[in-house]
Amino acid sequence: MQPLLLASSSRYRRELLERLGLPFQCCAPDIDETPAPEEPAEQLVRRLAREKAMALADTHPNHLIIGSDQVAVLGNRILGKPGNHAEAFRQLSAASGASVRFFTGIALLDAATGTLQLDCVPFTVHFKQLSDAQIDRYLRADTPYDCAGSFKAEGLGVSLFRSTEGPDATSLIGLPLIRLVDMLNAAGFEIPERSNQRSAGPCSPIHIASSCATPAPSFLVKRSSGDSLTVKSASSGSPMISRAT
Repeated sequence: MQPLLLASSSRYRRELLERLGLPFQCCAPDIDETPAPEEPAEQLVRRLAREKAMALADTHPNHLIIGSDQVAVLGNRILGKPGNHAEAFRQLSAASGASVRFFTGIALLDAATGTLQLDCVPFTVHFKQLSDAQIDRYLRADTPYDCAGSFKAEGLGVSLFRSTEGPDATSLIGLPLIRLVDMLNAAGFEIPERSNQRSAGPCSPIHIASSCATPAPSFLVKRSSGDSLTVKSASSGSPMISRAT
């Protein structure tokens, strides 16, 4: 089985990919994410997902590389990551009683052959009418300042929703797992893995790369009987672990 690489430093995408139980590495690509003039949102996320995967192909020539990018659109305006409380407040105030559409680009590149699978998954969030006090309380509780649209769907952000619609709820968090599984199946992966393909015991090796130019340290992520994860270094030293880059 080819080694798998997630072209992202986003902890949200990493946590989603962990659900599939596959060993993988993480590495952040260095690309210019500036939209082209008049570039439609769907075209933008497809392009950036592809570029993120391709940016790591030279340094990881034998890997299957996952690239993903997401934008939120309100009306005709793209909503970026707010970065601070005031901008997040403005975004959620504008979204109150309205619908925000999310476009998530997903790419799977076989660096060895150049084969690329590419898609875009849409998802729509319909917001309740939100009071200023409700928005302020939410932002202070969830601090979603690194999330496009200014909410965390996996957290208290659901309290702001009237309804949602779309083919894959995980796309809202930044990595559409349903579509990704289809791509991995087409590339020869079996998910869930056969028992004889799994690593011994309940642990799967995951590599978190702080730098793409240096070998990634190896960690074991062990699932306990509940939902929590215990992270232990597979070598000496302390582990360092890092919607989305």
